[in-house]
Amino acid sequence: MERAVQLFKTVDVKLTRWMARYSVVALRVGLGIVFLWFGALKFFPNLSPAEELAARTIETLTFGIAQPPLALPMLATLETLIGLGLIAGKLMRITLLLLLLQMIGTVTPLFLFPAETFTQFPYAPTLEGQYIIKNIVLVAGGLVIGATVRGGAVIADPEAAKVARSRESAAD
Repeated sequence: MERAVQLFKTVDVKLTRWMARYSVVALRVGLGIVFLWFGALKFFPNLSPAEELAARTIETLTFGIAQPPLALPMLATLETLIGLGLIAGKLMRITLLLLLLQMIGTVTPLFLFPAETFTQFPYAPTLEGQYIIKNIVLVAGGLVIGATVRGGAVIADPEAAKVARSRESAAD
């Protein structure tokens, strides 16, 4: 039994170290693929399920200046650039700023069009509302990536993490 426990601990430590080493890169590339894919869909009419709501949102936010024929290619370009930036891992501060701005715009239909995003406001979202609300995960992923742009990292060693937290607390 003791041997099995030791084997489990050894495998657990190795897996945890592997996740700490590669998880942020995997998150960045995965998030990039989502943005690139969803952005690319918007270049082609009627392929994106969010197309109509996105176009109306942009039109409303720009007080009618950006009409759907202009708004959708603009949004498609923005999302595609965010995706490419994340996948390449280049210009991360700009990429994450664009991601934040895009996500702020993405959440606005919940407030601009509650009848279309909720069956019962504010607790029962429609499919479109669920599509928007899931972006909380994308924002959280962006925050994790952002925490590493200055050289930060996920730390697998609990003792090293404890020391790092105590240093951060002392600096605050």
